[in-house]
Amino acid sequence: MLVTGSSMLLPIACAYIYGGDDLLPLSISALIIAGAGLPLRFFFRKYDDLDIRDGIFIAVFGWILISALSALPFVIHGAIPSFTDAFFEMMSGYTTTGATILEDIEALPHGLLFWRSQTHLLGGMGFLTLTIIFLPHGMGGLRIFRAESSPGQVITRDRFLPRNKDAMVWLWVIYLALNAAQTGLLCLGGMELFDALCTAFGTVSTSGYSPRNASIAYYDSAYVDWITILFMFLGGMTFVLFYQMARGNFSGIRTNTEFRWYVSFLLFFCGAVTLILWYNGSYGDFEQSLRFATFQVMSLLTTTGFTTADYELWPQSAQMFLFTVCFVGACAGSTTSGIKVVHYAIIFKYMYGAVKKMFLQPMSMMSVRINGRPVDASIIDLAVCYFIVNILLVLAGGCFMVLSDDMDYLTAMSSIIATLMNIGPGFGDVGPSETYAFISDIGKWFLSLNMLIGRLEMFSALVIFFPAFWKK
Repeated sequence: MLVTGSSMLLPIACAYIYGGDDLLPLSISALIIAGAGLPLRFFFRKYDDLDIRDGIFIAVFGWILISALSALPFVIHGAIPSFTDAFFEMMSGYTTTGATILEDIEALPHGLLFWRSQTHLLGGMGFLTLTIIFLPHGMGGLRIFRAESSPGQVITRDRFLPRNKDAMVWLWVIYLALNAAQTGLLCLGGMELFDALCTAFGTVSTSGYSPRNASIAYYDSAYVDWITILFMFLGGMTFVLFYQMARGNFSGIRTNTEFRWYVSFLLFFCGAVTLILWYNGSYGDFEQSLRFATFQVMSLLTTTGFTTADYELWPQSAQMFLFTVCFVGACAGSTTSGIKVVHYAIIFKYMYGAVKKMFLQPMSMMSVRINGRPVDASIIDLAVCYFIVNILLVLAGGCFMVLSDDMDYLTAMSSIIATLMNIGPGFGDVGPSETYAFISDIGKWFLSLNMLIGRLEMFSALVIFFPAFWKK
């Protein structure tokens, strides 16, 4: 709560500079949130020795609490008078989903717009990883980090430093450096500083909030598109590779299995959609087809959600490829959500080895290797389980949305995929040119839950529903 209240200082400064009527609502909200957090910090600062159950509890309900408190400026100002809508917008921001209920984004004053985009900056690296920096050294921060981390990091065994707090500092240094680099490059391309900051916050965090109604299409610039493509790609990489390269070790790029698969996925889908758009004459020439196809594939595969075109007007074959990449996600240990490339690599290698052993070499020993190391059977089970449960959640969630909001099946399924995978825009009535404003309050709360489940990589959010979790 102290971190949240303090982080409102930048939006407050923005509101003051632009002279908006959001200065008072932001100031009041910051005082309420920080004022409530200060006595808690004072009286309970010694309670930092947490077990894994405590860490999971804080990871789940901490995100809910912070999203609710962060909605205060919008409710007090009146820009989003409904608390349900404001909570949905903030949960979407912190979980880097990018789904919005705002019909006219540009009508918001600059301070609130900046706060809306800043939730991406805070949530992209994992909001609780920022708070861990301010905790004393000990098991408390480690338990929270484990509860908030991706299962893919368990699979790849990626680590930064022996001490967890030092790792968090390095994470944030790399993360902020990427944001600063993109902001500078966008400003060099003629973009205003305010727009450049908001766009960078939504790109490196692979989130998708833009200060413009038309998203990145508003700028109508090939330069802006390619810079955004580059930093969406970088945001989809595991941050361990950045740390290794900063230390002068570039061999990790060559040996990292997930990175090779990540690039292969992108080359295949970008190439396929480009050829479809070029063949059908959707754009004037091959360069434009490549630009728009690459941007949209990169945006959906990395779960960013930016748009430069209404892809529902594209040929059905191109839309099918885009629909497919919504189930991929980028690398574990990145700012992205989704199923993650490493799970597909493990499942494919396991299937290939099983078929080979069954029909071609019955006496052979089956081994699945990631980054040159053999993967334990329990890790393979985890990857398969993670994939299956994600698909079941999509099917069950789609049925719920059809029943609760009486929407068509495409919109219902797409709304679940877009929120569970933290993508934002989907297909149908939640497509790239639409919003989530029409959905009922029950539907918005359910989709908010899906955003949280997707951002916490499913297991941490779902384990609280097991009765055994609450027993001593």
